Amino acid sequence: MIGIKDLLGIKKKERQLKEAELHEQEVKSEEKQESITPKAHKKPRLRVDKEALKNLGLVVVAYSHVEREMFPTEEAYYAEVEVEDRAKEVAERIEKMGVQVKTLPGDPYFLTNLLVDKPSLVLNLVDTLKGMDRLQTSVPAALELSNLPYTGAGMEGMVIGNNRNLTKRLLMAYGIPTPAFQFIRRSNTAIRDDLGLPLIVKLNESGGSVGIDNHAVKETIKDAQRKVNKMVSTYKIPVIVEQFIDGPEVTVVVFDDGAKKSVFMGQKVFRKKTDGKHYFTSFESYDDIKAYTYKSVEEPLASKISQLAIRAFRGLQHKDYAKFDVRVDSETNIPYFTDSNPNTAFGPDMGLPFTEVLAMYGISFDEVLASLLSKYARTI
Repeated sequence: MIGIKDLLGIKKKERQLKEAELHEQEVKSEEKQESITPKAHKKPRLRVDKEALKNLGLVVVAYSHVEREMFPTEEAYYAEVEVEDRAKEVAERIEKMGVQVKTLPGDPYFLTNLLVDKPSLVLNLVDTLKGMDRLQTSVPAALELSNLPYTGAGMEGMVIGNNRNLTKRLLMAYGIPTPAFQFIRRSNTAIRDDLGLPLIVKLNESGGSVGIDNHAVKETIKDAQRKVNKMVSTYKIPVIVEQFIDGPEVTVVVFDDGAKKSVFMGQKVFRKKTDGKHYFTSFESYDDIKAYTYKSVEEPLASKISQLAIRAFRGLQHKDYAKFDVRVDSETNIPYFTDSNPNTAFGPDMGLPFTEVLAMYGISFDEVLASLLSKYARTI
């Protein structure tokens, strides 16, 4: 006799196979995207206009103002404290292009300083305000009101990108696979038993894998419930409980140079299973330079992901550049988009996923930066 767990397992597998069939049909009928970047050994060209760069006056690199008391945990604080040094590194690269540049923190004097400086462009690297991700939408709002051009997502894209619940619902609306999930606001809210196991618990608003430690993947609903209660109590914000997809993890970057949207990706090759059972990226892995390396994503999977990434970039109102985290079901080969990062960490450090993935294609950070700046310089 088939037990209830076996029956649920059969139903789950039938649903996954059906999703795979529907997804394959959808990809075949999808209109050709603006640009699908070829394999990593072929270097694509980004649009760079060196003459247009001469049109730029002052460029301001804006970054998060960070103090320890703004954050609920040391983990959250250290996830953001690096942004000032990164902003300085970006500013140094801009200066080498012969462009006047300065850095400004996103503090209470930010807008006043901008109105005094009147820059040609603001390169927006602000991740948090007062330690809260959701407040970073204030930066594009202030820049819009001041008629100052800026890089990265606008207000709408930021609102979406800082809300995993909203992001996942929009992904579903655009026909982009995302794992089954539950949005939870309060401790002791019961986790639905139809999500499937294992489960991973994430903060609804955060970056840098904050809250995802080496033991983030839970094999039982009981263990996941404990994790939910702890995270809601600690961070005082809602969480997402998500079905964990076992299979390859792919970092996907979309870059818009003004002429085309290009997709770049790398499959993570982990040195070891993070928790002894599963491969995934945890907060601790950021301190281990050997935690994983990247390899090329083979066809036809690369084309599937590229088409979906372009659709996600548009549908989620991202602009200029973004990073997506994708997990590929090892049995159905469906790529599930788990996270979206508008204005993902931008800088020359090869430890940054954005920079490292582009380097696989022979594209340096300086080339990306010149392409981004010249895109706006052409409009001046």
